[in-house]
Amino acid sequence: MAIVTVPEKSVAVNPLKQSQALGASLAFLGLKGMIPLFHGSQGCTAFAKVVLVRHFREAIPLATTAMTEVTTILGGEDNVEQAILTLVEKAKPEIIGLCSTGLTETRGDDIERFLKDIRDRHRELDHIPVIFAPTPDFKGALQDGFATAVESIVKEIPQAGGIRSEQVTILAGSAFTPGDLQEIKEIVTAFGLEPIFVPDLGASLDGHLEDNYSPVTGSGTSVKQLRQVGCSAFTIALGESMRGAAKILDERFNIPYEVFGELTGLEAVDEFLQALSILSSNPVPEKYRRQRRQLQDAMLDTHFYFGAKRVSLALEPDLLWATVRFLQSMGCQIHAAVTTTRSPLLEKLPIKSVTIGDLEDFEELAVGSDLLIGNSNLRAIAKRLSIPLYRLGLPIYDRLGNGLFTKVGYRGTMELLFGIGNLFLEAEEERVKHFFGDV
Repeated sequence: MAIVTVPEKSVAVNPLKQSQALGASLAFLGLKGMIPLFHGSQGCTAFAKVVLVRHFREAIPLATTAMTEVTTILGGEDNVEQAILTLVEKAKPEIIGLCSTGLTETRGDDIERFLKDIRDRHRELDHIPVIFAPTPDFKGALQDGFATAVESIVKEIPQAGGIRSEQVTILAGSAFTPGDLQEIKEIVTAFGLEPIFVPDLGASLDGHLEDNYSPVTGSGTSVKQLRQVGCSAFTIALGESMRGAAKILDERFNIPYEVFGELTGLEAVDEFLQALSILSSNPVPEKYRRQRRQLQDAMLDTHFYFGAKRVSLALEPDLLWATVRFLQSMGCQIHAAVTTTRSPLLEKLPIKSVTIGDLEDFEELAVGSDLLIGNSNLRAIAKRLSIPLYRLGLPIYDRLGNGLFTKVGYRGTMELLFGIGNLFLEAEEERVKHFFGDV
């Protein structure tokens, strides 16, 4: 059981966390024909767009209600209305995701009433779902915003219908990359199941070229698929942050669910495949039995380099949980853990303590580590402390292929294993070279 510490500072120094609005927009980008709309100033949207573009190196559709000093004082209903009408006319989206920001949340705009009044005045909007996610960026973090958006989606869109025994809903949290979701989709379909991902970043942000330019997302979970979620026989929630959305589906449609906190590591993947086998009444395909044997061999090859290594991590709670569990299974010691927001997982972490703080806290705690794990904002800290950095999370702006990086399943676990293991190996070679010179 971990002790959760919150430093008593009046200001965040070198912040670790990203805003809720950024997390919600990331979730919305996993829907087909979507354009996220930020209700706030132009700067809020521009910042989120820059972060996502630098991380994925893709064109990211984001829009703004462009609040100014005057409209902030007088109220933002006209801005929301004009923004929605302009998007419908120019971009022709199939669905719009509306995110609030710190500016409009502080003012107290009643956005749900705005949307009701706007629909009453414009019947031409009846066919376009507008999903509102309240995401004030003065509290919470990216993971909270992502979860709020998914909960808003499953509250609004799915419709009741006859149960389809082979169909499962997969609620994928913010800890999973587009590459992760592609791997998960391949695994689930191999058992004869038909998954509907909410959201499906694996289809929209996997780095493929579309035939034509589109001002909205060209791929992802469609509105038609979202409406069929109520017919699923089972819900698989990936990440503790998705538990709330799974409960909503259970309450609305009586769909049972199971939460998987991580899909990285031998034991975690074993449990996931066993659950799929029971759910589908099909055996585990030979392909994954072979991959399991490959992972076992990889663990034997690399465990010499992981044993007793001190690792410090700065990650969102769901990703922190999965990474800590994986590292400990390989014999690593968790030297320090810093995260962004509260989560039921934090107290359950099998470490001494975890800090909800910023990168200043992390730099102080990480002294003496053998490895740092976090996003690209840790690069300067790693350089000052002369400690290797393994990049994980968002944003990563100094490495390529972030969209297709995979860390789940047997194959993804091997990729993570070799990536971290190679850093330990390089550090070991540097120490040998320092003491004995070139051999």
